[in-house]
Amino acid sequence: MLFKVASLLAIGALATMPHDPLPDLEIGTSLPASDTRMKDVSGKELSLKDAAGTNGLLVIFSCNTCPFVIGNEDSQGWEGRYPELAAYTQRHGVGIIFVNSNTAKRENGDGFADMQARYKEKKYAGHYVLDEGNKVADAFGARTTPHVFLFDKDLKLAYKGAIDDNVGDASAVKERYVEKAVANVAAGKSADPAVTRNIGCSIKRVAVEHKH
Repeated sequence: MLFKVASLLAIGALATMPHDPLPDLEIGTSLPASDTRMKDVSGKELSLKDAAGTNGLLVIFSCNTCPFVIGNEDSQGWEGRYPELAAYTQRHGVGIIFVNSNTAKRENGDGFADMQARYKEKKYAGHYVLDEGNKVADAFGARTTPHVFLFDKDLKLAYKGAIDDNVGDASAVKERYVEKAVANVAAGKSADPAVTRNIGCSIKRVAVEHKH
């Protein structure tokens, strides 16, 4: 596992260091950019609020190009767990939405047509939307792909961080952070832990003037 993660770090440009202009959402924060409409792979536009279920919303910042998401010869990546995770959230009344904020890579694997193809090929479920100008990622302070944010039925932040504790091997996962948090939130309880360390590739942003 150590070798696999080291290999991913070399390829994926790990980004967990603070990014000064970005916020660091605290647990209990209301859903940011809740009304911002984004284009879904279905061709329709929707907001994060539209994607929420009766018990909350799971937001995963993702992409088509990061080895932490898609894997490589040494690692499975987290993407293969997306369909199962979507089914799990659905059973618990929690909506799920994947957000692609890699604005600087729209011409290199993270364009809208690429997203549509990936969604179909990898059997995603839920929504997969394009974040124009990385506006939503900036509102969240999302730093990596993946970076997970779970909101409760009142759309207050209940959990943020990683999907689980083993990016390289789904069969070796010991701590299913998101699944545990979803179950707790659906039951009206607090997530425990509420914060874990997100790891992944840096979101490929472009300079924009909307940070305020």
